[in-house]
Amino acid sequence: MSVAMFYQLQDKTLVDTLRMLVDKSLSAGWRVAVRGTSDIGLQALDKALWLGPDDSFLPHGLAGGDHDAEQSVLLGTGRENANAASCIMAVHAAEVTADDVAAMQRVCIIFDGDDEDELAHARGQWKALKAAGVSAQYWAEDAGRWVKKAQT
Repeated sequence: MSVAMFYQLQDKTLVDTLRMLVDKSLSAGWRVAVRGTSDIGLQALDKALWLGPDDSFLPHGLAGGDHDAEQSVLLGTGRENANAASCIMAVHAAEVTADDVAAMQRVCIIFDGDDEDELAHARGQWKALKAAGVSAQYWAEDAGRWVKKAQT
């Protein structure tokens, strides 16, 4: 059964957390759609992922290219599943629905705990998904490790 996993950033960066979660997803044999809310935000994320250390290289592409269907990790703002992803990573307060969760192996909602807008959006998504009967988990950092703090 699909699950929505909420990750509240506190000490780790979005890029570091995304690398870790995407690596786990790729290891499970899943393709990943990184869903954002703006092209500018995703372009910055794209650049940060390309400029990372060699040992954490994360092959990916930005949606809208000629080879979207071939990308194991595709960054985009749309709801289409151009790369046949099994996992959605929602960033920058991108919307996720109960239908999205049902269609995927996993959905990760990553939000900045210090950003009031992202925090409020994540709380609203938690309530909406819970009301729709979606299984959800809330993860937060504790002494440098991810710890599950709540589950529905």
